[in-house]
Amino acid sequence: MGILTFSDVNGGRVELTFGDNHLGMEARHVLVVLKQSGKWLLTRHSIRGVEFPGGKAEPGESIEEAAIRETIEETGVTIQDLVKVAEYIVQSDSTFCKAVFTAKVAQIDEQPTLHETEGAMWLTSDELDQCEELSFHMKGTGMETIREWVERHES
Repeated sequence: MGILTFSDVNGGRVELTFGDNHLGMEARHVLVVLKQSGKWLLTRHSIRGVEFPGGKAEPGESIEEAAIRETIEETGVTIQDLVKVAEYIVQSDSTFCKAVFTAKVAQIDEQPTLHETEGAMWLTSDELDQCEELSFHMKGTGMETIREWVERHES
């Protein structure tokens, strides 16, 4: 698949590519799109609403390390066996590149120390589609395409 170009819900130009990064910008943001036993791992951000875990890599941290750390911090779920699904660039006032991962659950902390979120939420596809509290990050062509890819490759 080549580069898919579209506008996000805020009107920003987005370029999404699966596989190798052909976008010409290093990813320093991460998103973890994980489905296990028919349910998606999500979290409720205190401001934005329901979304997949993710964030920014810290200085000296690889994007894989950032994906693992952000997932623990936002959901209490430790992940392993990361697979990079895609990367996308959002062109806006502060253009950035985000790497999208899927993974397997290694461990779930039932009483995690959380950062900016309310912890893990596990929703079926129908529940996710009908969720009225979705973050703007969760809406639009790009997220639909990423979810479809993860579902097709779910083991």
